[in-house]
Amino acid sequence: MSEAIDRLKTQLHYEKTFDCVQCGYCLPACPTYETMGKETHSPRGRINLVKMAAEGKIGVETMREPIEKCLGCRACQTVCPTNVQYGEILEGAKSVLEDLEEKSKKQRMTENFIFNELFTSRRWMNLIGNATWFYQKSGLQAIARNTGMTSIAPLHLDKFEAVLPEVASPFERRNSPGLVKAKGSSKLRVGFVRGCVMDSVFHQTNKNTIELLSRAGAEVVIPKAQTCCGALHSHTGKLEEARQLAKQNIEAFENEKVDYIVNNAGGCGAMLVEYDQLLKDDPDWEMRAQHFSKKTRDVSVVLTELDGLEFHHSVNERVTYQSSCHMLHVQKVAAEPLELLRKVPGITYREMPGYDRCCGSAGIYNIVNYEDSMEILDLKMEKTVETKADTIVTTNPGCLLQMKLGIQREGLENKVRALHLVDFLIEANPQPK
Repeated sequence: MSEAIDRLKTQLHYEKTFDCVQCGYCLPACPTYETMGKETHSPRGRINLVKMAAEGKIGVETMREPIEKCLGCRACQTVCPTNVQYGEILEGAKSVLEDLEEKSKKQRMTENFIFNELFTSRRWMNLIGNATWFYQKSGLQAIARNTGMTSIAPLHLDKFEAVLPEVASPFERRNSPGLVKAKGSSKLRVGFVRGCVMDSVFHQTNKNTIELLSRAGAEVVIPKAQTCCGALHSHTGKLEEARQLAKQNIEAFENEKVDYIVNNAGGCGAMLVEYDQLLKDDPDWEMRAQHFSKKTRDVSVVLTELDGLEFHHSVNERVTYQSSCHMLHVQKVAAEPLELLRKVPGITYREMPGYDRCCGSAGIYNIVNYEDSMEILDLKMEKTVETKADTIVTTNPGCLLQMKLGIQREGLENKVRALHLVDFLIEANPQPK
């Protein structure tokens, strides 16, 4: 019995819960505390539940709903005066809950396919991209919308179908290069993380990212052996699966001898930069993971460092910025996206109040906790409307779809648009020096 309790305490990072002094600095920073108004749905409340579960004062299941309702945005870590490692405590709690959850055979098979076959397979992700492209181009999308067939989709997926970008053709994705030379003199050799959903649904954004890096003076290599970053696995408590994916990615990029490992998705980047934490107890991989994490950079950071872009096209728009939580609070990237935006001539930058606050996307949170996510989004859109911006720029695909959904919910489709940062920069017609 004592051994089981000790194991539970280790999984829940019990010793780290004592770093929380219950001061309450995290409360104003927490979106779920703001919308739900419950102490149990605040960071300090969740930490207290984890501590009590580890001590056997409450059942582990008692913490399930508050833990599953957490966005994992990590804003609480940024404001915490005692440096509580909330992310580790949260992931530990999710792992324990995942291990204890009773699942039907059908549910286990479905989850195994989604997490271990779908997201990790380039073939499957290409099939999704191909099917989406055919759906959009063949007229099926128009028919489905006009007849109301999209409304039968489960988990409110019809709402997200309505804001999907135009997907690249199978031919274009199939002929993506594995290496793109720098335009002009080469200053860096970087590896590009193409992602799973990014490459199948946001392929044009990936293409634009590589183009910008090349124009700025980077040679870009895209390793074929790379796979899903493991973020969704980690966020759902499937830590062992996340570790296996991390090892595959580390090995894939090690072989390329790159200066930086570049990503363009805030959530993926946060996972990559914490591979060292994920594999810290594995003696064969700990040092390799540390080297990988130290090389990981958001594309905005690398473009700012290279300083090789010039903007000749004036963009006469009011622009606001919605930060990716994981890019800001985990990767600690704050200034670089704004620095790049302000280089674009003609824009009027309008800072969004609370631009650093979660939009409610949070991986698949807006799918599995749709109503809660929409409450958070509606608050975000109130602040967005205040800016009177024509364009909302963000740095993560989930945030991008969420902001597009917010625009739709506000009835602003003909007045406001949302773009990924790199797509906005390409549109601004940057040219190499």
